[in-house]
Amino acid sequence: MSIKGSPYARFRRALDTGNLALIRTAAAELPQVNLDDALRICLVIREREPESFDKAACRWLARYAMDPRDPRATGGGGGGARWKLMREDPDLAHEVLERL
Repeated sequence: MSIKGSPYARFRRALDTGNLALIRTAAAELPQVNLDDALRICLVIREREPESFDKAACRWLARYAMDPRDPRATGGGGGGARWKLMREDPDLAHEVLERL
């Protein structure tokens, strides 16, 4: 481990900056990005690269639909509604998903 911390610590610092180039570089060092952090990345993309948001949101929703932690998500029954909420009010979507 370097003096600057673990790859995950670097990723979290990059995420806090909101700089997509730093976030992408730091995320590439991780074996995987957890669902919660992926949602935060989507919110940064919506703000910084809105033209890329739909693709990022669809990828996130696909992961969420397959997440075994929430049996209600399996099968993507509410995926369309979740996507619409992320699109229209990402802050509220983040709050709702954190409660899940």
